[in-house]
Amino acid sequence: MSQNLFIREMPNGMTLLGQPMEGVSSAAMTLLVPLGSAHDPAGLEGGASILCEWMFRGAGDMDSRRLNDALDELGAEHSECVLSEHLQFSSAQLGVNLHQVLRIYADIIRRPTLDDAAFEPCRELTLADLESLEDEPARKCSLLLAENFYPWPLGRSIYGSRESLCSASASTLRSHALGGMSPRGAIIAVAGNIDWPAFCAQTQDLFEDWRTPPQDPINVQPARRGCAFLKKDSSQVYISLAHKSVTVGHKLYYAARLAESVLSGGMSSRLMDELRDKRGLVYSVNSRYHSLKEHAGIFTTAGTTPQRAQQTLDVMIDVMARLGEGVTDEELARSKAQLKSFLIMQGESTSSRSAALAGDWYFLRRLRTLDELSSAVDSVTTDELVEYATQFPARDFTVVLVGPDELKLPRGARHAL
Repeated sequence: MSQNLFIREMPNGMTLLGQPMEGVSSAAMTLLVPLGSAHDPAGLEGGASILCEWMFRGAGDMDSRRLNDALDELGAEHSECVLSEHLQFSSAQLGVNLHQVLRIYADIIRRPTLDDAAFEPCRELTLADLESLEDEPARKCSLLLAENFYPWPLGRSIYGSRESLCSASASTLRSHALGGMSPRGAIIAVAGNIDWPAFCAQTQDLFEDWRTPPQDPINVQPARRGCAFLKKDSSQVYISLAHKSVTVGHKLYYAARLAESVLSGGMSSRLMDELRDKRGLVYSVNSRYHSLKEHAGIFTTAGTTPQRAQQTLDVMIDVMARLGEGVTDEELARSKAQLKSFLIMQGESTSSRSAALAGDWYFLRRLRTLDELSSAVDSVTTDELVEYATQFPARDFTVVLVGPDELKLPRGARHAL
């Protein structure tokens, strides 16, 4: 498989990234536009989620039906999502159709119709997504944890609130979108069966005159942190904890990812072994690394019963705290195998590679080959894992609890709500 990586920075601030991949017929595209949920103005929280749907209700000279039919006819498997700082648009199709799909996305980004008639259905869909969280307490718990853990508004829920969604207007959101979508900081990454020179030439033609000035920097405020308790009369309790970790560019990043795997990488991981296998406390437990550009954390969640909730919380904290006491060679080897397997499988997917290229450029302003990633994982030692766990210990938790009763909180936690 080719490891040729290409970068082109356009004069208007947009960056093009590419990786040709041998032996594949598909080509995937990931497009990041810096207008995510953290950019939602005060009173328009959740606007990015409405906008993400609204932009596909017509663009250029196509109405909603024609636009979506055109993507279907080209075999484009597309998805859209709202991130903290970006709207992310992804599409995978045969390589021979990439140029036609790119032309459609140029209309979606630069010439969305955003008419009043299509606004209300998009708002209703976002409201429905928000209201569905009442039936998904684990997801609601995770969203609130990120909102409280990260500096405001970087972790803010993409759905806003019922009040902000209901008060949003088509004219206000349209003005925000058309004035805020800028090429400065935008990224288009392609991977697979691509013709890099042809892609660059077409992108230059479609986007070189896009000159909308960038938005003002986000006004970042201190994180809320502390503990939030959401009372819910239920036979289930959801516990979510977060503590600080390293960002993607930190020298201990790979140690952090392997520490995550030691804690939660499969049935033999420490959390699964201690909470489920030995004590039967939980029906689910998971620990995952998550990073924004300048902030990162380890997010650990568990589902249990009210009778076992306090012990579950205590054991979760104890297991994570003991990581600094050492990691066995067997644990490290197993974690390396799991992480490298994930990277190899990711490398075989054009969609995963295009997303990884975009992420690398956003976080690091450079691109990493699979060989570099594999070597970096291999080079981590048990001492480095201990160094990571010592420098970024599992303490000073941000906590979210959902259930019938409050729990005794870890030392140092305070109520956030």
